[in-house]
Amino acid sequence: MATTHAPEGWLEDYFVEGGSALGKKEIGVIFVHGFTGSPASMRPWAHYFQERGYTVSVPRLPGHGRTWQELNSVAWELWPARVQEEVDRLSKICTKVFIFGLSMGGATTINVAERYRVAGLVLVNPMIHIPGITIKFAPIIAAIKAGMPSVGDDIKAPGVTEWGYDVLPTKGVLQLNAMLKETRKNLRDAQSPLLLFHSVEDHVLPVSNTEIIMNEIGSTPKERIELNNSYHVATLDNDAPEIFEKSLAFVESWS
Repeated sequence: MATTHAPEGWLEDYFVEGGSALGKKEIGVIFVHGFTGSPASMRPWAHYFQERGYTVSVPRLPGHGRTWQELNSVAWELWPARVQEEVDRLSKICTKVFIFGLSMGGATTINVAERYRVAGLVLVNPMIHIPGITIKFAPIIAAIKAGMPSVGDDIKAPGVTEWGYDVLPTKGVLQLNAMLKETRKNLRDAQSPLLLFHSVEDHVLPVSNTEIIMNEIGSTPKERIELNNSYHVATLDNDAPEIFEKSLAFVESWS
């Protein structure tokens, strides 16, 4: 896994205003990628909505899509701030705005939704905490080593990559943990309708992340759908068609 040789433009911000002929131009969807990942992990999903006339935005979160060392120098507040920029942008041209998030992008999405009521949230294997004792030693590890082995590209389908970093930036992990703790404290404040997809076999995040979100988030209504043929990066995996189709039905039902 690496950011080199990614399809041209897939590591950058992506924005397309919807087609008025299809009547969906005023419905906007923001797609938020995960930690050490890139906008590439969300592009096929965004294209699916774009082709159906929706306004779509795939922001590149600060510190991503370049070199892994950059992620060691970014404050966590910049991630939800970047998403909020797109919410503000789409709100000027759209009557309704939805946010879709993958993994850490799910926590970033929730963080924004805790302060700004959007039309709906769709989360795929979202992250809300880092369990275990290893995270307690993260400050010591970060002081000793800049990077650790990567946790990316957990995809069941052969030959597929999310075009993310092949190293886990240790100082970036400290910022990630800080955002997760802050976001979890205010989960009840996120009240937008929620659709959550969870991979039964996920080698990156334990199911406790999904369970915490479903139990503690203030969203009404909220629904969880199990994915049986994908790993963590399910937006690029075998169950992607199901995610795309059911998220479209969700957007249509709340539009």
